[in-house]
Formats: sequence, structure tokens, C-alpha cells
Amino acid sequence: MTSRSQGPTGKRATILDVAAAAGVSRQTVTRAMNDMAGISQDTRERVRRLATELGYTPSRFAKGLVQGARISVGLAIPDLTNPYFPAFASSVVEAATNRGWNVVVDDYGHGTGSALDAAERLAPHVDALIGYLGRESEMAQEMMGRRPVVSLDHPAGRSAGTISFDYHHAARLALNHLVSLGCRNIAYLDSDQGRPSAGRGAAAAAVAEGLGVQLRRCEASTSAAGAKAVVATLLAAQEEIDGLLAFNDLMAAGALKALQEAGRAVPGDCPVIGMDGIPLGELLTPELTTLSLDLRAVGRAAVDLLDGLLSGSLEAGSEEARLVLLHTLVRRQSA
Repeated sequence: MTSRSQGPTGKRATILDVAAAAGVSRQTVTRAMNDMAGISQDTRERVRRLATELGYTPSRFAKGLVQGARISVGLAIPDLTNPYFPAFASSVVEAATNRGWNVVVDDYGHGTGSALDAAERLAPHVDALIGYLGRESEMAQEMMGRRPVVSLDHPAGRSAGTISFDYHHAARLALNHLVSLGCRNIAYLDSDQGRPSAGRGAAAAAVAEGLGVQLRRCEASTSAAGAKAVVATLLAAQEEIDGLLAFNDLMAAGALKALQEAGRAVPGDCPVIGMDGIPLGELLTPELTTLSLDLRAVGRAAVDLLDGLLSGSLEAGSEEARLVLLHTLVRRQSA
């Protein structure tokens, strides 16, 4: 007889109840219930049998909670406190809602969560997945099985579809503009989180080398406060900086504050350029010059790509399912 713990009487069994009864991980239960690869047939059958005995059924929003929704889409976001991601998420929701789809959002960027944790939480509930999944995009696709995953900002990923950004193009726009303003000792304020920073930082370094200008790379958390502290330290050390490019607009805002507190005029002493094009930039003093993405267009592109993969008009992993989008330089007062 199999020994297992029952949930409280009258309470719906959860995935954790099934995992405990079967002596497996929550991820293994997800794989078994969704007929995914990576587990043995014996384990699959044992987990399903125990799920039936416990009365566990994977929750699907299409059953009762979202009746009438034709497709349920998971959206994995790393940090909804960064204004970039709510703007992107809003554009996905708008484009999906126009199709009669439902969107389930998971913000995995707090605590010890990861993109794969988000995929695991979303997998039992959705027909497809869109997200900033980074290096875990391939594992997320494996977890989703034949259901398509569209990953963003990780061109090396092997998900069904990808949307990436041409950071060499963006770096050329920014650094050419700074050079035209007379900048020769430029700081690149990079993210300390690893994920997309490598692509942006490598592109900036390559373009700077081609232009024959000095590019000093420094890391900070992707927040205004983190960037302000790092730039303040650079200025206190009497570093020669006559231009600054930031990983995102939040970090650029922090850099502006540090420069102002150090008595450095922007753009007179040090022009500053951000990246992403969030509305915050227009509220700063001086207004922020930025490498802007049309976030509504990014969201529409992700949903359109998913639509093609779901309908079969696009083949998973094909060149047509790999999109590259471009930034534009929006010139304002800071550079």
C-alpha cells in the first residue's frame, strides 16, 4: 500500500499534495499531468493515479474562471516595479484581449524566484507562454512541451519563438551622438544582474572601440538609487567622464541626480543617454535622451508571433519565428 498524506477534508487537493504523496517534486507533477518529456512512464502513471485518488485536477482558467477565453497565455515578468515591464505587460494584455485571449501574469523577480519557477507555476494553467526567460527559455519550452514559448531578449534561446533587440544598432546610435557632442571618455552604466546586460555591454564596447573612444564600464543595480550611488562614487574618485550611457532609463535617472549633486551640468559637462523609452524620461529635469523601444509594438509583436505559432502558420524554431526589433534615438535635453 502506498503511504501518502491527504489534504484537509473538504479542501481541494493541490499540486503540492500530489507531489508529497508521490514523493516527487512539484515540477515532476507538472510534467506528468501535462504529458511532458523528462520523466519515466512509470512515474507519469503513478503521479496521475495518485492525482485521481486525491481528486487533484490541474487548474485551467478556461474552466469556470475565464469561461469564453479561447486561449490562455502565461506572461513571465522579472520585475513589475520597473516601469518598463508594466508598460510591456499592458501591451501584451491589450493585444491578447483583442483576440479574446486570457493573460496570466507571474512576476518572478522578487525573493529567490527564477524564470523557470514562473514557467512551472504557469504551465498547468496556460496554452502558451511569453516572457523574459533568459537562459532558462529552453528549459521553459521543454516544460511546456508542444505548447509554444516566445522568449524575449535572449536570441540564443531555443524556444518556439524569440524576440531580440539589435544592441549594436542601439549602441551605434547612442555613441555616435555622444561623439558628435565632443565626448571621448564615456561611462557605460551596466546592470549587475547578468541577464541581458552582457548583450548591451558587449555591443557598447565593440562600437566604442570602432569609434576610437574610451568606454569605462561600471555596474549597478537596475534602479535609480543603485545607479546614483555608483556614479557618485565615480565622480568622487575624480574619474574623467564627459558622457554617460545607461543600461535603462531608471539608471539614467539616478545618474542625472548624482551628476547634479556633484555640480556637473547636464548636458554641458556630461551628456546622459538612457535606454528603453519609458514615460519617466519626459518628467525628469533635464528631460532624458533615450534609446527608445515602442513598447506597444513589442507587445503586439510577441502576441502576433504567438498567434502564428498556435495557428501553425509559423513553424516553431524557424527563422520566421525569430524577430529582431530596433531602438530609435529620442533626443531631448540631456544629450
